[in-house]
Amino acid sequence: VHPIKPESIAGCTYCYPQVASVGYTEAKAKELGYDVKIGRFPFIGNGKAIALGEPEGMIKTVFDARTGELLGAHMIGAEVTELIQGYVVGRQLETTEEDLMNTVFPHPTLSEMMHESVLAAYGRVIHI
Repeated sequence: VHPIKPESIAGCTYCYPQVASVGYTEAKAKELGYDVKIGRFPFIGNGKAIALGEPEGMIKTVFDARTGELLGAHMIGAEVTELIQGYVVGRQLETTEEDLMNTVFPHPTLSEMMHESVLAAYGRVIHI
């Protein structure tokens, strides 16, 4: 049995648009002494979101600038309560930005916005 990490449990709000998060916010990470890198990606930059008629939304990722560890992820938009699980696994496994940047996400999908948000934190975003 292993201890539960409260900061690795997702919070989901089932409304329109949906809201989901896991881990630390940018403000909380800074309060805890982390130097952070932030990535953001808008839904309007994703072909699948546009095709679904859901171009409004945003994904934000928070990384430890020193170690690259994923500290948190926050989303608002269509189906984010389904997408957050990818970041939940990342938090639980103490995933780094390098792990996520080197992962091939399926295309065209909403989930590739998660990849784009990670890439954005490091100036490597593709679709905006």
